[in-house]
Amino acid sequence: MKKYIDISFIYAIAAMVGGVFYREFTKLMGFTGVTALGKVHVHFFVLGMFMFLLVALFAARLELDGLKSFRVFMWLYNIGLVLAGIMLLARGVPQVLGLSLSRAASASISGVAGIAHVLLGTGLVLLFVSLKKAAAAVKA
Repeated sequence: MKKYIDISFIYAIAAMVGGVFYREFTKLMGFTGVTALGKVHVHFFVLGMFMFLLVALFAARLELDGLKSFRVFMWLYNIGLVLAGIMLLARGVPQVLGLSLSRAASASISGVAGIAHVLLGTGLVLLFVSLKKAAAAVKA
């Protein structure tokens, strides 16, 4: 359970850093529009901190660590979330700087962000599979 609370705390710190970076960078650059940087904060708080606080609560009641599907969830979900955050930065910084990305660069960012979301979605499915297996084992 402690491991998941630690992961949650790391995402909380990343969310706060992302929020401060968004606020200070846009203020420094005099940017007043909408940018992808504003989504970094929320993604890391909700999909990172809150998710792993919930996982910690489930891990306290269910034997999740022993399930292969749960271990795969941990890898896929964390890689997907970090990758999604990086792509939000990669999209948002040029927006604030007023840089126009080439069609290939824009498509690359979108493609990698799409892969990140597929990893997140697959991880969520594996989490539910793990929860169902662990709950069934408790009943037995």
